[in-house]
Amino acid sequence: MYVGPHAILWPAFALAALTFVVWLRLYVVRIGEMRRLHIHPQSVAMSAQAGQRFVDTRASDNLRNLFELPVLFYAALAIAQATAAASGLLLALAWLFVALRIAHSAIHCSYNRVMHRFLAYCAGALVLWTLWGVLAVSLARQA
Repeated sequence: MYVGPHAILWPAFALAALTFVVWLRLYVVRIGEMRRLHIHPQSVAMSAQAGQRFVDTRASDNLRNLFELPVLFYAALAIAQATAAASGLLLALAWLFVALRIAHSAIHCSYNRVMHRFLAYCAGALVLWTLWGVLAVSLARQA
């Protein structure tokens, strides 16, 4: 199946949008908590201090997660686009990874049941490794 030259980049934009949404949630939660609990900004200048003072760290924890496995996702999509290795399968895997990261973030930033979050994380990781495998085979065939 033909995939347009830039179609593989849209899942990257979607994941970046999720990252911005989680960042906005962090900002709203953090500023609200600082005002409500009268936390001086300097008293939470380091992450260890913040961990002791803030009650709700779900959004900040999730934002950090969005800079772990997704880094490999962004790299894979950039490589796929730069080498014209994008395919329908690669695009489907990319969108599936984004959907699983959305599920992971929704769980993490709301009710935060660890096993539910872990299942979404593991499923996303499997999709990501599969995406890299498909990309490697595609590049090997081009060589």
